[in-house]
Amino acid sequence: TQAHGTAFGVRFFTPKGEVEFSGALAVALGLVLPQAGLAPEGVERLYLHTLGEVLGVELEYEAGRPRKAWVRGPSPRFRDLPPFALLKEVLEALGSNERYLHRGLPYGIAYTGLWSLFIPLISPQMVDALEPEMEALSGLCQRLEVATVHAYAPTGPRSFYARDFAPLLRIPEDPVTGSANAALGALLARAGVVPRREGEVWLRIQQGHRLDSPGLVEVRVAYTPMGVPYAVHLGGEAVLVGQGAVEV
Repeated sequence: TQAHGTAFGVRFFTPKGEVEFSGALAVALGLVLPQAGLAPEGVERLYLHTLGEVLGVELEYEAGRPRKAWVRGPSPRFRDLPPFALLKEVLEALGSNERYLHRGLPYGIAYTGLWSLFIPLISPQMVDALEPEMEALSGLCQRLEVATVHAYAPTGPRSFYARDFAPLLRIPEDPVTGSANAALGALLARAGVVPRREGEVWLRIQQGHRLDSPGLVEVRVAYTPMGVPYAVHLGGEAVLVGQGAVEV
Protein backbone atom coordinates (compact mmCIF):
# COMPACT_ATOMS: atom_id res chain seq x y z
CA THR A 1 0.00 0.00 0.00
CA GLN A 2 1.32 3.48 -0.97
CA ALA A 3 -0.29 6.49 0.74
CA HIS A 4 -1.00 10.03 -0.48
CA GLY A 5 -3.30 11.70 2.06
CA THR A 6 -6.62 9.88 1.73
CA ALA A 7 -5.59 8.03 -1.46
CA PHE A 8 -3.81 4.68 -1.34
CA GLY A 9 -2.27 2.57 -4.08
CA VAL A 10 -3.35 -1.01 -3.43
CA ARG A 11 -2.50 -4.39 -4.95
CA PHE A 12 -4.13 -7.71 -4.04
CA PHE A 13 -2.54 -11.16 -4.15
CA THR A 14 -3.79 -14.75 -3.80
CA PRO A 15 -1.62 -17.87 -3.45
CA LYS A 16 -1.75 -18.16 -7.27
CA GLY A 17 -0.83 -14.55 -8.04
CA GLU A 18 -2.15 -11.01 -8.34
CA VAL A 19 -5.86 -10.24 -8.80
CA GLU A 20 -7.62 -6.99 -9.60
CA PHE A 21 -9.73 -6.80 -6.44
CA SER A 22 -10.46 -8.44 -3.10
CA GLY A 23 -13.58 -7.13 -1.42
CA ALA A 24 -12.91 -8.56 2.02
CA LEU A 25 -9.36 -7.18 2.07
CA ALA A 26 -10.56 -3.78 0.82
CA VAL A 27 -13.11 -3.56 3.65
CA ALA A 28 -10.50 -4.57 6.22
CA LEU A 29 -7.96 -2.14 4.78
CA GLY A 30 -10.42 0.74 4.93
CA LEU A 31 -11.03 0.10 8.61
CA VAL A 32 -7.41 -0.56 9.57
CA LEU A 33 -5.79 2.48 7.91
CA PRO A 34 -7.22 5.07 10.37
CA GLN A 35 -6.67 2.76 13.35
CA ALA A 36 -3.01 2.29 12.40
CA GLY A 37 -2.50 6.04 11.98
CA LEU A 38 -1.94 5.73 8.22
CA ALA A 39 -5.02 7.80 7.33
CA PRO A 40 -6.15 11.10 8.90
CA GLU A 41 -8.00 10.73 12.19
CA GLY A 42 -11.76 10.86 11.76
CA VAL A 43 -11.58 10.56 7.95
CA GLU A 44 -14.91 9.51 6.45
CA ARG A 45 -13.82 8.75 2.89
CA LEU A 46 -10.75 7.04 1.44
CA TYR A 47 -9.76 6.15 -2.12
CA LEU A 48 -8.13 2.89 -3.19
CA HIS A 49 -6.21 3.01 -6.47
CA THR A 50 -6.39 -0.60 -7.70
CA LEU A 51 -5.15 -2.15 -10.94
CA GLY A 52 -8.45 -1.42 -12.68
CA GLU A 53 -10.30 1.47 -11.02
CA VAL A 54 -10.21 4.03 -8.22
CA LEU A 55 -12.61 2.75 -5.57
CA GLY A 56 -14.16 4.88 -2.85
CA VAL A 57 -14.41 3.72 0.77
CA GLU A 58 -16.97 5.25 3.14
CA LEU A 59 -16.33 4.82 6.87
CA GLU A 60 -18.95 4.70 9.63
CA TYR A 61 -17.84 5.54 13.17
CA GLU A 62 -19.00 4.49 16.61
CA ALA A 63 -17.58 6.01 19.81
CA GLY A 64 -14.87 7.68 17.77
CA ARG A 65 -13.62 4.49 16.11
CA PRO A 66 -14.29 3.23 12.57
CA ARG A 67 -16.86 0.45 12.85
CA LYS A 68 -17.94 -0.36 9.29
CA ALA A 69 -16.50 0.26 5.83
CA TRP A 70 -18.47 0.50 2.59
CA VAL A 71 -16.31 -0.13 -0.49
CA ARG A 72 -17.47 0.61 -4.01
CA GLY A 73 -16.51 -2.44 -6.02
CA PRO A 74 -15.40 -2.50 -9.66
CA SER A 75 -18.19 -1.85 -12.15
CA PRO A 76 -20.37 -4.97 -12.62
CA ARG A 77 -20.16 -6.94 -15.84
CA PHE A 78 -21.99 -10.01 -17.11
CA ARG A 79 -21.34 -12.78 -19.61
CA ASP A 80 -23.64 -15.06 -21.59
CA LEU A 81 -25.14 -17.99 -19.71
CA PRO A 82 -23.07 -21.19 -19.94
CA PRO A 83 -24.77 -24.19 -21.58
CA PHE A 84 -27.01 -26.04 -19.13
CA ALA A 85 -25.09 -29.26 -19.81
CA LEU A 86 -21.92 -27.55 -18.54
CA LEU A 87 -23.79 -26.28 -15.48
CA LYS A 88 -24.78 -29.89 -14.73
CA GLU A 89 -21.10 -30.88 -14.89
CA VAL A 90 -20.28 -28.16 -12.36
CA LEU A 91 -23.05 -29.38 -10.05
CA GLU A 92 -21.66 -32.90 -10.26
CA ALA A 93 -18.14 -31.64 -9.48
CA LEU A 94 -19.60 -29.86 -6.44
CA GLY A 95 -21.15 -33.12 -5.24
CA SER A 96 -24.72 -32.15 -6.13
CA ASN A 97 -27.11 -32.44 -9.09
CA GLU A 98 -29.78 -30.48 -10.92
CA ARG A 99 -32.58 -31.65 -8.60
CA TYR A 100 -31.29 -29.21 -5.99
CA LEU A 101 -31.00 -26.24 -8.36
CA HIS A 102 -33.23 -23.32 -7.31
CA ARG A 103 -35.36 -22.59 -10.39
CA GLY A 104 -36.52 -19.18 -9.17
CA LEU A 105 -33.07 -17.62 -8.76
CA PRO A 106 -30.52 -16.80 -11.48
CA TYR A 107 -27.46 -18.78 -12.38
CA GLY A 108 -24.83 -17.10 -14.49
CA ILE A 109 -21.40 -15.52 -14.76
CA ALA A 110 -20.76 -12.03 -13.36
CA TYR A 111 -17.84 -9.81 -12.40
CA THR A 112 -16.98 -7.15 -9.84
CA GLY A 113 -13.21 -7.71 -9.73
CA LEU A 114 -13.23 -11.45 -10.41
CA TRP A 115 -15.31 -13.51 -12.83
CA SER A 116 -17.47 -15.98 -10.89
CA LEU A 117 -20.05 -18.62 -11.79
CA PHE A 118 -23.12 -18.39 -9.56
CA ILE A 119 -25.20 -21.47 -8.80
CA PRO A 120 -28.45 -21.15 -6.80
CA LEU A 121 -29.48 -24.09 -4.63
CA ILE A 122 -32.77 -24.69 -2.88
CA SER A 123 -31.58 -24.32 0.72
CA PRO A 124 -28.57 -23.45 2.91
CA GLN A 125 -28.47 -27.11 3.94
CA MET A 126 -27.83 -28.09 0.32
CA VAL A 127 -25.06 -25.49 0.11
CA ASP A 128 -23.44 -26.89 3.25
CA ALA A 129 -23.74 -30.45 1.89
CA LEU A 130 -21.45 -29.70 -1.06
CA GLU A 131 -18.24 -31.75 -1.18
CA PRO A 132 -16.35 -30.50 -4.25
CA GLU A 133 -13.99 -32.63 -6.28
CA MET A 134 -11.35 -29.95 -6.71
CA GLU A 135 -9.51 -31.37 -9.73
CA ALA A 136 -12.72 -31.64 -11.75
CA LEU A 137 -13.90 -28.22 -10.54
CA SER A 138 -10.58 -26.65 -11.51
CA GLY A 139 -10.88 -27.99 -15.05
CA LEU A 140 -14.42 -26.66 -15.36
CA CYS A 141 -13.32 -23.23 -14.09
CA GLN A 142 -10.69 -23.18 -16.83
CA ARG A 143 -13.26 -24.08 -19.48
CA LEU A 144 -15.66 -21.40 -18.22
CA GLU A 145 -12.86 -18.85 -17.69
CA VAL A 146 -14.00 -18.03 -14.15
CA ALA A 147 -11.92 -17.57 -11.00
CA THR A 148 -14.50 -18.90 -8.54
CA VAL A 149 -17.69 -20.95 -8.26
CA HIS A 150 -20.17 -19.35 -5.85
CA ALA A 151 -23.01 -21.55 -4.60
CA TYR A 152 -25.81 -19.72 -2.81
CA ALA A 153 -29.28 -20.21 -1.36
CA PRO A 154 -31.96 -17.87 0.03
CA THR A 155 -32.53 -17.39 3.75
CA GLY A 156 -35.03 -14.52 3.34
CA PRO A 157 -36.28 -11.94 0.79
CA ARG A 158 -32.97 -10.03 0.88
CA SER A 159 -30.66 -12.49 2.62
CA PHE A 160 -28.61 -15.41 1.35
CA TYR A 161 -26.10 -18.03 2.44
CA ALA A 162 -23.10 -18.82 0.22
CA ARG A 163 -19.92 -20.83 -0.21
CA ASP A 164 -17.15 -19.90 -2.64
CA PHE A 165 -14.65 -22.30 -4.26
CA ALA A 166 -11.58 -20.99 -6.09
CA PRO A 167 -9.28 -23.89 -7.05
CA LEU A 168 -7.60 -21.89 -9.85
CA LEU A 169 -6.49 -19.34 -7.22
CA ARG A 170 -5.27 -22.22 -5.00
CA ILE A 171 -8.04 -21.41 -2.51
CA PRO A 172 -10.16 -24.58 -2.09
CA GLU A 173 -12.79 -22.60 -0.17
CA ASP A 174 -12.79 -18.92 0.76
CA PRO A 175 -14.38 -18.03 4.13
CA VAL A 176 -15.63 -14.62 2.97
CA THR A 177 -15.56 -13.42 -0.64
CA GLY A 178 -16.43 -9.75 -1.03
CA SER A 179 -15.92 -9.55 -4.79
CA ALA A 180 -18.11 -12.58 -5.53
CA ASN A 181 -20.87 -11.46 -3.15
CA ALA A 182 -20.85 -8.01 -4.74
CA ALA A 183 -21.25 -9.65 -8.17
CA LEU A 184 -24.01 -11.86 -6.75
CA GLY A 185 -25.86 -8.71 -5.66
CA ALA A 186 -25.52 -7.29 -9.17
CA LEU A 187 -26.74 -10.56 -10.73
CA LEU A 188 -29.80 -10.69 -8.44
CA ALA A 189 -30.61 -7.03 -9.05
CA ARG A 190 -30.30 -7.52 -12.81
CA ALA A 191 -32.68 -10.49 -12.66
CA GLY A 192 -35.20 -8.47 -10.62
CA VAL A 193 -35.75 -11.26 -8.10
CA VAL A 194 -35.09 -9.24 -4.93
CA PRO A 195 -37.19 -6.31 -3.66
CA ARG A 196 -35.97 -2.87 -4.74
CA ARG A 197 -36.25 0.39 -2.84
CA GLU A 198 -35.69 3.85 -4.30
CA GLY A 199 -33.12 2.89 -6.90
CA GLU A 200 -31.15 0.43 -4.76
CA VAL A 201 -31.16 -3.20 -3.71
CA TRP A 202 -29.86 -4.09 -0.23
CA LEU A 203 -28.67 -7.64 0.50
CA ARG A 204 -27.03 -9.57 3.32
CA ILE A 205 -24.92 -12.64 2.53
CA GLN A 206 -23.60 -15.02 5.17
CA GLN A 207 -20.55 -17.13 4.40
CA GLY A 208 -17.82 -19.15 6.10
CA HIS A 209 -19.94 -21.16 8.53
CA ARG A 210 -18.83 -24.49 7.06
CA LEU A 211 -15.22 -23.44 7.79
CA ASP A 212 -16.07 -22.35 11.35
CA SER A 213 -15.22 -18.80 10.28
CA PRO A 214 -18.61 -17.13 9.89
CA GLY A 215 -18.79 -13.76 8.19
CA LEU A 216 -21.42 -11.34 6.95
CA VAL A 217 -21.21 -9.18 3.83
CA GLU A 218 -23.72 -6.42 3.17
CA VAL A 219 -24.27 -5.38 -0.44
CA ARG A 220 -25.91 -2.30 -1.96
CA VAL A 221 -26.63 -2.31 -5.68
CA ALA A 222 -27.62 0.92 -7.45
CA TYR A 223 -29.47 0.56 -10.73
CA THR A 224 -30.77 2.79 -13.52
CA PRO A 225 -34.50 3.45 -14.13
CA MET A 226 -34.24 0.70 -16.77
CA GLY A 227 -33.14 -1.77 -14.09
CA VAL A 228 -29.48 -2.01 -15.13
CA PRO A 229 -27.03 -2.33 -12.19
CA TYR A 230 -24.26 0.26 -12.46
CA ALA A 231 -22.65 0.45 -8.99
CA VAL A 232 -22.10 -2.08 -6.21
CA HIS A 233 -21.01 -1.30 -2.64
CA LEU A 234 -20.03 -3.96 -0.12
CA GLY A 235 -19.96 -3.33 3.59
CA GLY A 236 -18.50 -5.13 6.55
CA GLU A 237 -16.58 -4.95 9.80
CA ALA A 238 -13.06 -6.04 10.72
CA VAL A 239 -10.86 -6.27 13.79
CA LEU A 240 -7.18 -5.25 13.94
CA VAL A 241 -5.30 -8.17 15.53
CA GLY A 242 -1.73 -7.15 14.76
CA GLN A 243 0.41 -4.97 12.54
CA GLY A 244 3.92 -4.81 11.12
CA ALA A 245 5.92 -4.04 8.00
CA VAL A 246 7.18 -6.29 5.22
CA GLU A 247 10.22 -5.29 3.16
CA VAL A 248 10.49 -6.60 -0.39
